[in-house]
Amino acid sequence: MSRQSRITSLRARHHRLDERIFDEDHRPLPDQRVLMCLKLEKLKLKEEIERLAGQG
Repeated sequence: MSRQSRITSLRARHHRLDERIFDEDHRPLPDQRVLMCLKLEKLKLKEEIERLAGQG
């Protein structure tokens, strides 16, 4: 997998996490533990995207 296709894949996962975070956050009783895990995963993806993008 090329670096650019890897970045594209990570950005798609990052976007899906945004949607999951939004959905969980707008439930009547959002699960804060789930939100924390999703946000942590999103942050890790962002860091990986930035690392890969910085190598170009």
